[in-house]
Order: sequence, then C-alpha cells, then structure tokens
Amino acid sequence: MKFTRVFAFMALAGLAGSAFATDGYFSHGYGMKAKGMGGAATATSNDAFFGANNPAAAAFVGNRLDLGVDLFSPRREASRTGSAGGAFNGSVKSDSNYFLIPEFGYNQMVNTDLALGVTVYGNGGMNTNYPGGQIAAGSCGAGAPASNMLCGQGKLGVNLMQLIFAPTAAYKIAPNHSIGISPLIGYQQFKADGLQAFTAPVGSAQQKSSDPTSVTNRGNDDSWGYGVRIGYMGKITPSVSIGAAYASKMSFNEFSKYRGLFAEQGGFDIPENYNLGVAWQATSAFLLALDYQRINYSDVKSIGNPSTNQALLGSNNGPGFGWQDVDVWKLGVEYKYSQQLTLRAGYNHTDNPIQSRDAMFNILAPGVVKDHATLGFTYALASGNELTMAYMHAFKNDVTGPDGLGAGGTDKIQMYQDSLGVQYSWKM
Repeated sequence: MKFTRVFAFMALAGLAGSAFATDGYFSHGYGMKAKGMGGAATATSNDAFFGANNPAAAAFVGNRLDLGVDLFSPRREASRTGSAGGAFNGSVKSDSNYFLIPEFGYNQMVNTDLALGVTVYGNGGMNTNYPGGQIAAGSCGAGAPASNMLCGQGKLGVNLMQLIFAPTAAYKIAPNHSIGISPLIGYQQFKADGLQAFTAPVGSAQQKSSDPTSVTNRGNDDSWGYGVRIGYMGKITPSVSIGAAYASKMSFNEFSKYRGLFAEQGGFDIPENYNLGVAWQATSAFLLALDYQRINYSDVKSIGNPSTNQALLGSNNGPGFGWQDVDVWKLGVEYKYSQQLTLRAGYNHTDNPIQSRDAMFNILAPGVVKDHATLGFTYALASGNELTMAYMHAFKNDVTGPDGLGAGGTDKIQMYQDSLGVQYSWKM
C-alpha cells in the first residue's frame, strides 16, 4: 500500500507543475520541515527530501515515506510610466495566483550503514499570465490593436515547470559520518504567449529573433535532462552536525518550439548550485540550523545573458533574462514543545537576481523577492506517523529600469508570495 501511494503521488507530481519563485526560481526549501525553518536542511536529517537538500542525510533518516503538497500563491505586477505621450504606459497584474506543488520522499535502510531512497521535487517561477489590452490601439504600430505590455497580442506570459527525480544512495563511512549521491533526472515543460513583437521576419529591419517562427504561441514544449548531486554529513560532536552538498548543472535537450526565444537555439539548463550547513542541538528541546547556498544562474546563457545583448534572440549568445548569481542564507529554529508537538520558525534571505537593465524582459519572470519568513510544526500521532505544516511569506520587492520599446519610460516589476503546505509522514 505504501508503494502504491508513492507511485500515485509520482504521477500527481508529474502532472501538477510548479510555480516557485522564491530564491530566484528555486524553492526556499524542500520538505515541509525545512520550509518551516527558512529552508535550512543541509546539516539535518528530519525527512526523506535529501535528494533536494543533501544526499548524505539519507544514512541517518531511517525508514520513512513523506508526502507533501504546498498551496503556493505568487502575486506579480508590472507597470510602465513616463513613455513619450504616455502611449506605452500601463499596469497589469498576473492571473493564475494559486498553484498546488506536490513533493515526496522515500528512504529504506538496507543495513545499518547503507540507505537507498528517492526524492521527487519541483522548481519553477517563470509562471505569469497577464491579460492583454493595456497599451492603446495604434501605439505599437499603425493599425495595431490594443496590445499587452510587450506590444504583443492577447495574453502575455510564460509557464515553466521543472520536475526532478533524485534516486539516492548514502553510506556511513564512519558511525557519525556519511557520504551520498543522487543522480538527477529532470523533466521540464515550457510555453510562452504574447511575444509577437519579437517575431519580425528574417531580413527585415525589425528582426529580433534568429527564428521568428519559434518565439511565441507554440503551445507546450518539453525536454529531459540530467545531472548529479553529491553530499557529506558529519556529527562532529554530540550536539553539532555539519553538511555540504554540490549539484552540477543539469543539461537539458533544447526547447525546439522556442529555439527562436532562448539562447543557444532553445537551451534552458538548470544551473549549478551548492550549499553548506551547520546544526546545533543547543538543548534536548532546542535546535538551531544555518545554511548558505550559492546558485550560479549566470552559467546558463538563456537565464544569465543580459536582455540588452546586441544579438538575435535564440542565437548562441542571444539575450536572456540577465539573472546574476545569488547567495542565499537560511536560518531556522526548532523547539520540541512536547513529545507530540515540535514548533519551527525561520528566515531566508537571497540576493535579487534581476538588475535594473533587465526589468522590461523580466515582466515575464519577476523573481525579485528577497526576504522570507516561515513558521511550521510537526505533530506526532499515536501510530508514530507525523503531520507537518509550514507557512511562508515572501515580502514584496520591486525592480525598476528603463523601458526598451523605443518611447522611453520606466518599467517596474514587483512580487510578493505566500505558501501553506502540509505533509504526512509514515515511519516504517
């Protein structure tokens, strides 16, 4: 029955998609226990989400199955002021404000030193759906109808879903030290709408794409990719644990339907990232955890190339979203109030990956939030199983920058977020 639940949930996860946009387009944490502690999990072994946090933790987790789902609500808004004669001015809020984000983890101790498990989790964040009609008819060209914020027709937005399967093996190289490895198998899906302003024909003076027929309104496209995450965890004293994990860049097949939009003919890899953590069991009831994470967005040209690059969209060095690398700090506390109830709180701070010069293009993906506050709890049931919940609020942040439509003006993108998640865990 437990395996039936696993495979059913895998199917659900594959269909649900993702809309995270917290630490860039990575989630602020993976697993509800980590999410309640600001995402700090590199040096803890609370659940089976080690494939997304630190594979080495599997050796200390025991036999368990964790199923969780987050109700995630990002609120995104874009506006333009100061364009010549006000012709391109406007403001709009994105629809599609609620997303269900499932995740699961499973772990089995083969013996006292060897663990095998799997984690399934999602990334995302480039998920926007703006209604059209903000720019008056005729402003985007003679005879042009009322247009969206980027001078296209109809709704404007993109949808990116990334699902990652992380089978994991971990081994205790000593009683209090372990190493682990998670091959990463990724599936992603993407679509874009409303970018007709970038589809001028090849050879025209207005040409902006190397393949104007593969920029927008092509429906969903998907690709598969692979990478690896490795990790170490050590209990260096009875009260202090440390951890470290590294994930390579995940190489994906190109989005062929959008080879005229993304650099390198539709390339869209998941960037390299690594994390370090320490956890201190200050008393039998009180735990303090601190993580540092680095996400190297600039290594992926379609994400890191400046939107101002003087090249055609889709070309080898074509414009991207201009996201810079970010440093993320995650601080969490855990308090065991009673034998049944454990309380958590946390804070997560990340750099804003979007610079002023790229504000206009990032109307499509306004991943600008920096500060997150979290709360959570776990209640242990009489059966030994657990119910965990976590809440996150990402405070509103904005970026302003010069508009690039040709009539001057200033663009402003902004976002804030909330999420509420629940997880049920079977101990076996």
